[in-house]
Parts: sequence; structure tokens; C-alpha cells
Amino acid sequence: MPTQRRQRFVHGLLAWLLASALVLSLLNSVSYELFFVVSLIGLLIVTELTAPFNVTPRWRRRLKWPILVGIVGFAVIVVRRILEILPPEVLPW
Repeated sequence: MPTQRRQRFVHGLLAWLLASALVLSLLNSVSYELFFVVSLIGLLIVTELTAPFNVTPRWRRRLKWPILVGIVGFAVIVVRRILEILPPEVLPW
């Protein structure tokens, strides 16, 4: 049973990644940052949709580290975009 749930998670995440790459390419909006953000959203959604109710398997507990790295990467992207938008006279350096 655990292998089936793990495969469902992997298949769901792969389907999300392929679909997001296809949609981004159809919209001519392919960029590393946008794909990263859409992939992080997909990881969070698939993680929540495939979560068991009672017991958390060990492999799911290890998902917190990639999620944490993804959130830190998202914060870096947001800060970079905000700094691009701000006029130069607002920045102290």
C-alpha cells in the first residue's frame, strides 16, 4: 500500500510538471522563475491532495526539506522582482 501511494504522488507531480511546462510553452511564457513557482505550487498541491489521514510515512516527512528549499527560493524570486520594480532613489545602496 505505501508503494502505491508513493507512486500516486510521483505520478501526480510528474503530470503537474509536464502540464505546466506545456501550458507555459503554449503561452510563450517560459522562464526559469515562472516554471519554478508553478512547480512549487504543484508540489504543495499534490502533497496535500495525497496526504494520508492517520499516519505520516517516513518518505512524506522528508518532503519538508524540498518544500522548505522551494519556499526560500520563492522568497528570493519575490525579493528580486520587488527590487527590479522599485526606483533607484528608494534603495539605500
